[in-house]
Amino acid sequence: MAGKLTEEEARRFKTEGYAYPFFAISEEEASECVNRLDQYDEPLGGEAQKQLKIKGHLAAPWIVELAHNKNILDAVESVIGPDILLFGTSVFSKRAFDERFVSWHQDAAYYGLDPQEEVTCWLGLTDANIENGCMRVMPRSHIAPDADHEETYDPKNLLGRGQTIKGVDETKSVFMPVKAGEFSMHHERTWHASSPNPSPNRRVGIAFFYMPTHSKSIIGRRSATLVRGVDNFNHWDPEPLPREDLDPVSMDFLRKSWARYTDPDVPQASIIKAE
Repeated sequence: MAGKLTEEEARRFKTEGYAYPFFAISEEEASECVNRLDQYDEPLGGEAQKQLKIKGHLAAPWIVELAHNKNILDAVESVIGPDILLFGTSVFSKRAFDERFVSWHQDAAYYGLDPQEEVTCWLGLTDANIENGCMRVMPRSHIAPDADHEETYDPKNLLGRGQTIKGVDETKSVFMPVKAGEFSMHHERTWHASSPNPSPNRRVGIAFFYMPTHSKSIIGRRSATLVRGVDNFNHWDPEPLPREDLDPVSMDFLRKSWARYTDPDVPQASIIKAE
């Protein structure tokens, strides 16, 4: 399935807070993306995914191009309209027999957007299934009250602050497996998580965070990249898009953005809303 969502698919997304699977790229293209990411490990001094967070598209022109994928943007347009900004990008990778995980959380608690209409598209660059720790979501949690998050900074948690919703009844959750080249969608308020990978198969994905151009930042002026339509609001500053892989200028901007996101002394939306 590819392209614009049907009326029923769009309705289900708005009602349930998630939708999957949808086709974005071929399995061969997905495999090539993994190979490209692996080539960054050595120059970055370790796993590339540890740095390619929040503004990961600034690492390379091909990631910016991938964020413009027509099938993904057609699906996003179906739920937030034709004028779309890329708020961010994060790479998530679990090695074979990997104990790392993503705790239950809401993106909205940390993104600081108003209104809360951001849509995350998680693109599988390998198969992501129950066996290797695919994403799971809590249906209709996007229409529930804001959840409280505890910041654990657990080293095994792939989230920057280890932000965690406690006491989740996982029996009510839904797994969202995707094949390499497919993507899932979830609303920024939807509770989601993923388990460790006890399997012998690696799991790699890349998440793109899209929002309508009328979205504002409630935690100061920040940056975003227009990927479709027009921006008549000018709520966001332009970003230094990469001219080459690991462009020094854009990588410096990426690292500073990630450092602000993870710094416990920098107030996030969840803290501001609680005050």
